[in-house]
Amino acid sequence: MFDATRPAHAPTDHPKVKMGRVGVLIANLGTPDDYTYWPMRRYLNEFLSDKRVIDYPAWKWQPILQAIILTKRPFSSGAAYKSIWNHDKGESPLMSITKDQTAKLRAALVERYGDNVMVDFCMRYGNPSTRSKVRQMVAEGCDRILFFPLYPQYAGATTATANDQFFRALMEETWQPSARTVPAYFDEPAYIDALAQSVERAYAAMDQQPDVLVCSYHGMPERYLMQGDPYHCQCAKTTRLLRERLGWDESRIVSTFQSRFGPEEWLKPYTVEHVAELARQGKKNIAVIAPAFSADCIETLEEINEEIRESFEHAGGETFTYIPCLNDEDAHIGALAKVVEDNLRGWLD
Repeated sequence: MFDATRPAHAPTDHPKVKMGRVGVLIANLGTPDDYTYWPMRRYLNEFLSDKRVIDYPAWKWQPILQAIILTKRPFSSGAAYKSIWNHDKGESPLMSITKDQTAKLRAALVERYGDNVMVDFCMRYGNPSTRSKVRQMVAEGCDRILFFPLYPQYAGATTATANDQFFRALMEETWQPSARTVPAYFDEPAYIDALAQSVERAYAAMDQQPDVLVCSYHGMPERYLMQGDPYHCQCAKTTRLLRERLGWDESRIVSTFQSRFGPEEWLKPYTVEHVAELARQGKKNIAVIAPAFSADCIETLEEINEEIRESFEHAGGETFTYIPCLNDEDAHIGALAKVVEDNLRGWLD
């Protein structure tokens, strides 16, 4: 336990306070508390009301969201969540995996830094909230917090909005801790190596090698790229570094983008269409990996492994292999710990 002490040079009657610790707060997108209508509606309302996610003017977007989308989508999204729900634990797979990641990362960092570091997690949308975890860390004596959004590639709709919420939480603290945010780690060698190891393990277990490895990244409107968001470029570099680490030529791997929403043009090629085109081209055996996701979630377990798989098979594809996210694999935890250690320099050495 980290005990409260009297601040240096304080009078003897000064109350003891907890201070001197470093908090490491990892953050992911979030999850509904349940797949039934009202929890789904609350979650979707928070998510789709975020101006970083949908940047249309509120006067135009909110009537559509509240009157149309949120009356129907909680049912369809709830059914999708129910199909992947961790019923034993009463939570989504993203929640279960994030808890496991946090426990392993905590063990690795405490082994190195001892009780000087406190490791926990929060969600941008839903629970546990960023605000509640910042409050807890400050109460437990963290006068420095390293905030770590678990998105390898930076995007305004993921990394930036997570950081926004962290800064909002800091605004509520009377005595603000010092703060750092972890930058994108899309080209971190340990992360690339962890991805490559997951591919090598999957391929070693197959009777027939896939014709193509599809790196399916979460999509975004093309307009965001034109406005200066680096996400597309960072995704392309991740794929290239993975290919080079595997020692493959360019014909064996491709980048695509999934989860299109709304009427705008999004980053291309679209995964759901491209896998069908691969099947029509005679690429009957493919594998799909999702390098933009640090943990399996609705977009991987339901969208990739069901909707995108179905598109491939309906177009004549024969063997579809989904390679799981890195989740709490030891190589992944080692990569995350390396990123944390690099960003703690000067605070904890």
